[in-house]
Amino acid sequence: MVLIWSGINPKDQFTWLLEVAPALVGGALLAVTYNSFRLTTILYVFILFHCLILMVGGHYTYAEVPLFDGLFGAERNNYDKVAHFFQGLVPALLAREILIRKHVVNGGLWRSFMVVSICLAFSAFYELIEWWVALASGEDAEAFLGTQGYVWDTQSDMGLALVGAICSLILLSSTHDKQLKAVTSQTA
Repeated sequence: MVLIWSGINPKDQFTWLLEVAPALVGGALLAVTYNSFRLTTILYVFILFHCLILMVGGHYTYAEVPLFDGLFGAERNNYDKVAHFFQGLVPALLAREILIRKHVVNGGLWRSFMVVSICLAFSAFYELIEWWVALASGEDAEAFLGTQGYVWDTQSDMGLALVGAICSLILLSSTHDKQLKAVTSQTA
């Protein structure tokens, strides 16, 4: 329902498409892999939250989400910072789940290091995509970039993804481990 709402008269159709595309691709991947590699409930819930964030940002553009205009006295709309925090938090859960279930990295500290590294790589790659879109489309990409004149936007976006990944590991690992035990006992 949120996807349909977000696509009705969005602020900028091109930006809407760019912003919801990851949610659409992710949804398709989740549907295709649901029977062969079912994820934990906590991961599905956080993926949904992240998709909702993308859809709201796509509808208004990140610089113009009404609730975040002047929030806490900020000069810029910081809704994009929420999205970048989730860009670390959610991929951290996904990377952690895959690494654990596929037995890629067994040591807890090394696994945490790898999860954070994967999230930073993902965030940096997303920033490169934003740059490539800006180069390819010129001024049309301003709403997608959402820098709002902030010269450190790219770096702060990656920094928030880093914070999101670390928060995911610290705050969600215990619950995630319990759900991983349940999932692995069902598939065994």
